[in-house]
Amino acid sequence: MEKYLVYNMSAGPYNYSYIFKYIIIGDMGVGKSCLLHQFTEKKFMASCPHTIGVEFGTRIIEVDKQKIKLQIWDTAGQERFRAVTRSYYRGAAGALMVYDITRRSTYNHLSSWLTDTRNLTNPSTVIFLIGNKSDLESTREVTYEEAKKFADENGLMFAEASAMTGQNVEEAFLETARKIYQSIQDGRLDLNSSESGVQHKPAQPGRTSLSGDAQNNKDNCSC
Repeated sequence: MEKYLVYNMSAGPYNYSYIFKYIIIGDMGVGKSCLLHQFTEKKFMASCPHTIGVEFGTRIIEVDKQKIKLQIWDTAGQERFRAVTRSYYRGAAGALMVYDITRRSTYNHLSSWLTDTRNLTNPSTVIFLIGNKSDLESTREVTYEEAKKFADENGLMFAEASAMTGQNVEEAFLETARKIYQSIQDGRLDLNSSESGVQHKPAQPGRTSLSGDAQNNKDNCSC
């Protein structure tokens, strides 16, 4: 299943300077697909079916007056799909690692998700920790303070968010992009490396096939 939203630009929808590859990871049922849907379509999916393998979405954003296309891979959280989804980690510029603030078990598994991310991505990959379902305060099992401490200890960006209300969803995706872009500006990200997760200007600016983007991305990974 593919989701697609184009940033509304007068210069045309394919006038962008960079492509950033994102992955969304975390346990089953934490709301990864709902976060993707909220970011790309500005809508809440009341019934998000569990992802089988991966789903794909795109959106064009703006950072420092530069148009950037985000290619976002939403990975399945079930253990039986881990061998498949691990192949999508390679070449990711950003990783959104999600847990559910109302289910402590999803928080307890973060160390395992983080280990996979650190082992399978490049050292420059920006990792953003998201505590989803912040709208369900009455059933909270994980405090903001302990999650913030975990993020700080592991050098992660962090925010609590709600895929239902949209709180901090936009910010999580955009702040990740800003940090990636800053790494480019500082020369810490090698754009000539296939592992960077960043492409500078698309090879075919006039291409209109989303499936073509998805296929090209797959061709560049070890799927």
